[in-house]
Amino acid sequence: MATITVNGIRREVNAPGDTPLLYVLRNDLELTGPQFGCGLAQCGACSILIDGKEVRSCITALSDVGENQEVTTLEGLPARWAKQKGIPAEEAKTTLHPVQQAWIEEQTPQCGFCQNGMIIKATELLESNPHPTLLQIKAAFTTSGLSPNLCRCGTYGAIIDAVNHAAQIMARG
Repeated sequence: MATITVNGIRREVNAPGDTPLLYVLRNDLELTGPQFGCGLAQCGACSILIDGKEVRSCITALSDVGENQEVTTLEGLPARWAKQKGIPAEEAKTTLHPVQQAWIEEQTPQCGFCQNGMIIKATELLESNPHPTLLQIKAAFTTSGLSPNLCRCGTYGAIIDAVNHAAQIMARG
C-alpha cells in the first residue's frame, strides 16, 4: 500500500512499488488525462507534474513518488490554478486553467492524443517563465526534458499560438 497526493487529494494505492505511475493514475485512480504513447518517455503523452516539474509517468515507478510530493494531472490543473490564485472553492469548480482555456479558444488539437503532454509542458513552462519568447517555447517542447513532445498531426504552430495565448490569460490573472 502506498500513499500519494494526486490533484490535491491524498490517495491510498494498492499496487506494487515498481508499477509505472501511469498505470496507477489511469487504472487505479481513473484519471485518463495521461496517455500511454510509447512507454519509453520519448513522446510526452503520459506527462504529469510532480512538484511543478514535468515527469513522464510511463517510466516513473509508484515508489519514486514521495508521500510529500504533489502529483498533478491534466484533471488537476484547474484546482492548481485556483490554489495559486486564491480563487474561492465554488468558483474554482467552474474555472479552467489558463492553458486549458487557451487550448480551447485556439482550437489547438487535431486528434488530441498528444495534448495532455503538450498542456502539461506548457503549464510547466509558463509557471517558470510567464513571458517566454518563441525560441523559449520551442526549446521547452523540443530540447528540455527527456525528449521532445511529439505531435503526430503536426499542430506545433497551433500549440505555440496557444502557449502565447495562455501567457496573456495568465498575465491578466
